Amino acid sequence: MKIVVTGGAGFIGSHLVERLLEEGHTVWTIDDFSNGRPEFLSHLQNHKRHTLIQGSVMDRVVMKKLIAKADVVYHLAAVLGVKNTVDDPIKVIEGNIDGTRNVLELAYPRHVKVIFASTSEIYGKNEELPFHEMSGRIYGAPSVHRWCYATAKSLDEHMCFAYAQKGLPVNVLRYFNAYGPRQTNSQYGGVVAQFIKAALKGELLEVYGDGCQKRCFTYVDDTISGTLAALKPEANGLAFNIGTNRSISIRELANLIVSLSNSKSSIVSKTYDEAYGAGYEDIPAREPDLTRSQTLLGYRPSVKLEEGLMRTIDWYRNHI
Repeated sequence: MKIVVTGGAGFIGSHLVERLLEEGHTVWTIDDFSNGRPEFLSHLQNHKRHTLIQGSVMDRVVMKKLIAKADVVYHLAAVLGVKNTVDDPIKVIEGNIDGTRNVLELAYPRHVKVIFASTSEIYGKNEELPFHEMSGRIYGAPSVHRWCYATAKSLDEHMCFAYAQKGLPVNVLRYFNAYGPRQTNSQYGGVVAQFIKAALKGELLEVYGDGCQKRCFTYVDDTISGTLAALKPEANGLAFNIGTNRSISIRELANLIVSLSNSKSSIVSKTYDEAYGAGYEDIPAREPDLTRSQTLLGYRPSVKLEEGLMRTIDWYRNHI
């Protein structure tokens, strides 16, 4: 197939591009390198079926030319990261909603399938676990900017389903805490990468809040397997959770990474106010119901947390 990947030089995007090429597809990658890095795709610069374009999904002229060539668009480009939601909510809102609108509007006349990368963040503070695809969304007050990313992604999903109702083949993938080689390691996201980098450098691992927040971390290879499976026609018009069922607290994760990396680093607590400023709200737990993904996509995550962490630790040892 002929496939456009937006945000394809990013963490998940670069792994997706590699797998698409391995499966024989022709791929155009577009990325503005605000989060992605060209070196993640440098080994593909001479690949006959891959073209890398530095550009933005906000550029309708460029996107129209690309989508005119495509059978499918994987829309992964996004403005994300906890620090961004707190510091620059306008950037987060406009960057996510306007880019997705462009992709859907341009894909619709040509009936080009769109696979939209969403997030487990959209479930918000809902405490009824595990989250299934029809679970309700519970957010904090609009004055708390921490919720702007979840809100923007929810509106993106509304647009996807509205276009699906009009006949566009489109589906939504809700990623649950993907991690692995190339993950961003900064204040803007990626707790696994942050912890590994600190552990390998012998620095303190900072756990925010009480450290009891629970997440289900998904190794990037499993994330990509679910993403590829979404090409199936029977996935059209639906949302899918892409994650694992193993839940671990952030403090347990920190201890596990210290142990696996043979680090002498210590683990310290830091308040949310110290990390993000006053008024930050966290999500106590996220766990996906994978029934729909397993039934319709044949999705079966296979990489255990310890194995995935070791692969990621080894990658960072070679790249720090």
